[in-house]
Amino acid sequence: MAKSALSNAFKMPTPVKITGRTSSITNSFVNGIIPAIMPGDEEIALALEVLGMDASDVRCAYCGDPATEWDHLNATVRRKRPTGYITEIHNLVPACGKCNQSKGNTPWKKWMFGPSPLSPVSRGVGDVEERAERIGEYERRFPPMQIDFESMVDGGLWEAYWDAHRRLVEQMKRCEELAAAVRAEVSAQVELLSDRRIDSGH
Repeated sequence: MAKSALSNAFKMPTPVKITGRTSSITNSFVNGIIPAIMPGDEEIALALEVLGMDASDVRCAYCGDPATEWDHLNATVRRKRPTGYITEIHNLVPACGKCNQSKGNTPWKKWMFGPSPLSPVSRGVGDVEERAERIGEYERRFPPMQIDFESMVDGGLWEAYWDAHRRLVEQMKRCEELAAAVRAEVSAQVELLSDRRIDSGH
């Protein structure tokens, strides 16, 4: 077997970077303060009715595959801050994991008809126009609540919260620097051990 074929057969795991988790931390900081309103049975039934679904067979509003979760129709996080939308049934639609992950925080209609990997158009979903119309009608009938978080919270508390976020991200950067130094020293020792193992035939 050629060396290039062997190289193609092996894939090194992607190294983990501490600073690579900063977006997750930011999302946690935003999602940690977003109110969640549990809907009643009547609200759920009406939502499914408008979306053309039945409780016995809930489908992804975007593509029609079996639903595994409910997705925020309008993103709760954008540009590292709350958008003002909250977790309530008027801002949620049934979704499959593929659509939810692909959509991210992109506006739903732009994503549905856009070139993003796994978007309904990219996957060739046949009735995407009809699905978009249903979602649009859902949004028109039940406008989602949008609030101004900052105006509802004491200014000092709001500043303290985001200052804590900033300091945490700075600490993560410092930890990344320390991790690089530790990794360099450990790697140098591992190379020596590896060379000895090769020399001994093990």
